[in-house]
Amino acid sequence: MKKRGCKATLRSLLLLTFVFWVTGLATTVYAEPGKPPDVPVKGMVTMVDFGAPFCAPCKAMAPFLEKLEKEYKDRAAIVVLDVGKAPDVCERYGITELPTQIFYNKEGKEILRHTGFMKEETIVKQLKKMGVK
Repeated sequence: MKKRGCKATLRSLLLLTFVFWVTGLATTVYAEPGKPPDVPVKGMVTMVDFGAPFCAPCKAMAPFLEKLEKEYKDRAAIVVLDVGKAPDVCERYGITELPTQIFYNKEGKEILRHTGFMKEETIVKQLKKMGVK
């Protein structure tokens, strides 16, 4: 299978996003317009989810990611990035598939990278494994 570059993938993703938006099939689950936040968050365990509104697994994860973001406030950073709103993110973080989750320790070192749907319980287990209470 031919490997596509990030820019070609983003063009396809943006086209699909437009089609879904026009037809009303997509719901925006990522409210961060413009520049994405700096990740990992300094001095804090960070889980970053890279996704897009047209991605079915991303949409399925959105409710519990929002819940986890509130539950872990001030203990761990749960960050959801919409690659459609920040096209340079794929290249910067080496994202080739959606969704992708990256876990960073307090020092900013990548500890785990996972591609695809990730259960809420699995995320919680990983955060605990990294010392988050």
